[in-house]
Amino acid sequence: MSGSPAVFLQGSLMRHVVVMSLTSSIGLMAVFAVDFVDMVFIAMLGNDALAAAIGYAGTILFFTNSINIGLAIVAGSLCARAIGAGDSALAGGHATTVSAIGIAVGILVPLAAIPALPALLGLLGAEGEVARLAARYLTIILPSMSVMAVAMIAMAVLRAHGDARRAMLATLYGGTVNAVLDPILIFGLGLGLDGAAIASVIARFVILAAALSTAISRHDAFALPNATAIATGLRAALALAVPAVLTNIATPVGTAIVTREVARFGTEAVAGMAVIGRLTPLAFAVVFALSGAIGPIIGQNFGAGRHDRVRAAFDAAVLFTLGYVVVAAAILFVLRGPITDLFAAEGEARALILLFCGPLALASFFNGVIFVSNASFNNLGRPGWSTAINWGRHTLGTWPFVTAGAALGGAAGALVGQAAGGVLFAALAWLLARRLMDGTMPPDGQTPGDPFAVQHSRWQILTGRHR
Repeated sequence: MSGSPAVFLQGSLMRHVVVMSLTSSIGLMAVFAVDFVDMVFIAMLGNDALAAAIGYAGTILFFTNSINIGLAIVAGSLCARAIGAGDSALAGGHATTVSAIGIAVGILVPLAAIPALPALLGLLGAEGEVARLAARYLTIILPSMSVMAVAMIAMAVLRAHGDARRAMLATLYGGTVNAVLDPILIFGLGLGLDGAAIASVIARFVILAAALSTAISRHDAFALPNATAIATGLRAALALAVPAVLTNIATPVGTAIVTREVARFGTEAVAGMAVIGRLTPLAFAVVFALSGAIGPIIGQNFGAGRHDRVRAAFDAAVLFTLGYVVVAAAILFVLRGPITDLFAAEGEARALILLFCGPLALASFFNGVIFVSNASFNNLGRPGWSTAINWGRHTLGTWPFVTAGAALGGAAGALVGQAAGGVLFAALAWLLARRLMDGTMPPDGQTPGDPFAVQHSRWQILTGRHR
């Protein structure tokens, strides 16, 4: 009977992980499903150049979205820890501070990126008409980066407050609007690729309105903007934001390496990779959502000094990832024929899609282990570890494997090489996470030199909010 409390704890946390992940993933899946439908509509236009253009543009959008995701992780982590410690005023201050950072970054990055689009797309291997189409698509979407930044931050704050359902609803609203507008703008008004981009921008504003209004009205989750208070909270936010953003932008860097290598094998190969890029988040939305869902669970328990629950939550998340990936990969394998037919994929594009829907999909488990480990590092005061893991995985764990794979097996070999590198870094991330939890967490619930431990009394004085 001595083991029964541990078993009960593991089961309880597994249920919590599953519920948080599934509710978060439903919203994400709505957005990813719209991206998937976008690709189907574009394929119906019968122009491989359009599909390839979305593939190249998606790599650059992946970069900007990764910055936003990094900031959302920061907001969720800081707010969850403050809530776990019983300090709602501090949580609201963190939410406002990170949003201010998101707005600033969301304005500066597009201003720098849009003039440089021809050069950036050229580095990825895009040429001629494909490059022109990709640049036009990005010019419409990139200016809304700050809108999506605050929307993602608001959804992360909602999850930190335990309100994953309303965070999910915000993305469902945006996804629905996007899905309705896509056929109207792409076909009805004859806007083609421009119509898909415009629909995405409108959907971003819908998500922002839904998430932000709910976070404020239901949870009073944002403090009123106050220059002095924001400046005070900036140190804590930046201490997490810099490594978190650096961690997340490593992923699109790795994607860019793979895209450039695959581009050597022609437009069909890039179009096939673009389809895989839409299939992956749709099929494995739960794995993507898990990293955002597990963070608040670990952060709140760490803030409350419940280290046994921190360890159990991590183990539950890894086990859940394994089970989900096996089921999702099996479904993709069964549907591999209809999927390739849906996109009228031929030649190299068809071969790559079939490869992904076969054994390659199982490699998503290792990506999931890295996601869960990085979320643990960020919430346990070791954000630098997640930065090192992600950059290692998407440089040393990508470039040599991808180039070797491409030399041996063409475009398909490049994708196999990318997956092989992920196995090594997933093992390293898991070992580091277990070492952190088993050997370095002190009993009082605080990490030595914790840069996020801000005295709530000072924050309340600055903001005028007192408990």
